[in-house]
Amino acid sequence: MADFPLKQRFVLDTSTFVTEDIRRDEEDVEDAVNRLLDSVAQAKLELGISCYMPPSIHDELVGMLENRDVSEATFAKLNTWVIRKHPARYEVMIPAEIVYQFVDEMSDRVNRGLRVSEEAVRDARELEGTQLEDHEHKTDVDQAISKLREKYRRTLRQGVLDSREDFDLLILARELEAGVVTEDRGIINTAGDFGLRYMRGREFPALLDEYLHAAGVRERTGSGPVVGADD
Repeated sequence: MADFPLKQRFVLDTSTFVTEDIRRDEEDVEDAVNRLLDSVAQAKLELGISCYMPPSIHDELVGMLENRDVSEATFAKLNTWVIRKHPARYEVMIPAEIVYQFVDEMSDRVNRGLRVSEEAVRDARELEGTQLEDHEHKTDVDQAISKLREKYRRTLRQGVLDSREDFDLLILARELEAGVVTEDRGIINTAGDFGLRYMRGREFPALLDEYLHAAGVRERTGSGPVVGADD
């Protein structure tokens, strides 16, 4: 064990585990998750690095992994090495400016969403009753509605916090003074406002690998260079 353990803390998002970018050649989801958890375990035992997850994020991740038929052994490893902790929602203070900016951002996005809806209504009126050549029961209006849903979702939700789980992750990281690990653009955009360190989920396995290698615990595992990691 290192003489001066790093004792860092990280709060992990679901995307850290399910992003395809952490997989090596021919690895499936379970193989990649197990390899990451092995590194998390070794970093905890050898360097004092701890990984956390709010229960809401944990439940979300468990549901995703269950849909991918991940084994009970992997869930046991997840529950052992990733600490579940509720954020102190009544104790962690958030600057009023952050809330102000969030309200302003959502107001602007609602207005943009209305414009997207108005455009879709105009398009649907022009296409009403037109049958698609390749679909017996689907009309051009149905296709326009489908496009509206996707465009409306991107307009209102992309790049912004859009769930309680996202807030839980950021509040917990602020409480623990921990780094945030995620692939979610909305969380990344807001982490800076919270004064938090953050890194992409795809970079996290390489970060742990570098720490363990620097401590002389193991050889590099070939997970690639660390990009943009904050110590």
